[in-house]
Amino acid sequence: MYRSLFLKHFLKYALMPAWIAASAPVAAQSNLLNLYSSRHYQTDESLYANFTKQFGIKLNRIEAGEDPLIERIRNEGASSPADVLITVDAGRLWRAEQMGLFQPVQSKVLESRLPAHLRAANNQWFGFSTRARVIVYNKQMVNAADVQNYEDLADPKLKGKVCTRSGSHVYNLSLMSALIEHWGESKAEAWARGVVANFARAPKGGDTDQIKAVASGECGVAIANTYYYARLLASDKPDDRKRMADVALVWPNQKSFGTHLNVSGAGVLKHAPHKDAGIRYLEYLAGDAAQSYFAGGNNEWPAVASAPLNNRYLDAMGKFKADTLNISALGRHQPLAQKIFDRAGYR
Repeated sequence: MYRSLFLKHFLKYALMPAWIAASAPVAAQSNLLNLYSSRHYQTDESLYANFTKQFGIKLNRIEAGEDPLIERIRNEGASSPADVLITVDAGRLWRAEQMGLFQPVQSKVLESRLPAHLRAANNQWFGFSTRARVIVYNKQMVNAADVQNYEDLADPKLKGKVCTRSGSHVYNLSLMSALIEHWGESKAEAWARGVVANFARAPKGGDTDQIKAVASGECGVAIANTYYYARLLASDKPDDRKRMADVALVWPNQKSFGTHLNVSGAGVLKHAPHKDAGIRYLEYLAGDAAQSYFAGGNNEWPAVASAPLNNRYLDAMGKFKADTLNISALGRHQPLAQKIFDRAGYR
């Protein structure tokens, strides 16, 4: 039901791409685009079809896991047919940039539509939807007042109550990178050591596993991305709905720098054979209709504030203050973030 309502909402806006009229023309536009994407949502089919309908550009795509796609592009080198890479997490996009896979894009559309903090400093890649990394707690085991900030996860009062996924996973590395930027290396490492001291069990599983562990009482508190939380809220499985009755969410650090954000993002590749079509596709993703669809397919928020999004599960989480740290920092500090986690025993 949600998917059909969302499709109806998307098509309503898809025929009104008013932003296009204000865009600068892209020279020598090609009629072909090769897209490498780690997105794998059925809802993207209409997103692709509408792009071809609007611009007459045929879209070929390769879909695979995030890291294998990046490695494939690197191995293909100058002979790669890929024009655009779409993947999740600023850390992965930064890694691809460091490998020399992207090229800078000059676009008045992207610069005017996307907030500066959701664009890489050199415009090699861009965030098109956002997700937040939040604190999830068991209402019977933990007082909400005790978990209002990321700092609280290292407080001894939570000893034996904290669950997370691996410290080597890019989601946690990106969070740690943000904390390094805000706090500095010394405080960030002290925090990591404090979190390790509070573990209920060794890190394992994904974010959904952490939320379920909180619901079952295996741990009292965990860190998870918001779209995993939304998926469980939207689940048609009775067990999932029962679990979520015992769980609540906190937007961390509302009185300081705000809740950590990450992105699903994309960039035009260095050896793109259809560069102009690649730029056109990124500009298309910045339009209101595509923004709503791109974000809604994974229970995320559009990067463009004006883009409408009809998602009652995100609405149920409430409003929050988001961290406006530039997403480039989430990648820049990742090597140090991994060293800190290793020193702290955060495996």
